[in-house]
Amino acid sequence: MRALICGIAGQDGAYLAQLLLRKGYEVWGTSRDAQISTFGNLKTLGVADKIHLCSMAPTDFRSVLNAMVRSTPNEVYLLSGQSSVGLSFEQPVETLESISVATLNLLEAIRFLGGEIKLYNASSSECFGDVGREAANEMTPFRPRSPYAVAKASAHWMVANYRESYGLFAVNGILFNHESPLRHPRFVTRKIVEAALRIAAGSHEQLRLGRLDIVRDWGWAPEYVDAMWRMLQQDSPEDYVIATGVPTALKEFVRVVFDVVGLDAEKYVVSDPSFFRPSDIDWSFGDPQRAERQLGWRADVRMPDIAARLVEDLQKKQV
Repeated sequence: MRALICGIAGQDGAYLAQLLLRKGYEVWGTSRDAQISTFGNLKTLGVADKIHLCSMAPTDFRSVLNAMVRSTPNEVYLLSGQSSVGLSFEQPVETLESISVATLNLLEAIRFLGGEIKLYNASSSECFGDVGREAANEMTPFRPRSPYAVAKASAHWMVANYRESYGLFAVNGILFNHESPLRHPRFVTRKIVEAALRIAAGSHEQLRLGRLDIVRDWGWAPEYVDAMWRMLQQDSPEDYVIATGVPTALKEFVRVVFDVVGLDAEKYVVSDPSFFRPSDIDWSFGDPQRAERQLGWRADVRMPDIAARLVEDLQKKQV
């Protein structure tokens, strides 16, 4: 089996590459400029020298087609695109193009080439918007509340349309928040862990965050990439919610991280209105029953363990 991972340099791409290599796949990965990209996450996992790398601009159809022809994949995993909800308010056009146009180009390339190429598309829980206190499942309507979510919703429905119109084996993985030591520092979980460790080491600072009352569903990224692979092993293409099913307030995540390093979070953490987004989601958590029932997948690592693992890994790197 041969797989092409678009966006292999990111957190999910690196863990997925590691998983597929263990399963005996020949793995190809793309970056906008593979010759100058550092692929630090792949090096961290010790798999960089086992992967075939090629350059691909997802918004350029010719570039996408060329990458497909070079790699001749059985499976394609589309994980690339602007990945920050907050940044999408500042760069809405780039966000829309890097997600929705890239998805359309890949769908068209697969349709053009024909054959039995299977596509996994990284949809997002952000598409649901605010679900209230009800867990979102595959039938929950989309109410996106950011340019990022709008772009992801557009890509999601394009995948569904090409599946229905042209018979492609194309699926959407609607993943809720998932973390790991490979998470980029701009994400709030990494920001919290780094600040807690600095304060524990003696820095005199406050951790300034946006809203602390938002509720999210946090999982463990290495488990979530396994769900991606399982979706493409099914007899028929379907979309799946991937989540723990456990809602947790950001304030609780902060408390657990600070507890791990032996500090009282209330003494150091401040909610700063200047960090509030133009619109935000109060509650967001998922119902993974279809994935459990049909994929045999379940999230085993929960938020307290995730927080502890993130702290432990960063402590090791600082020694």
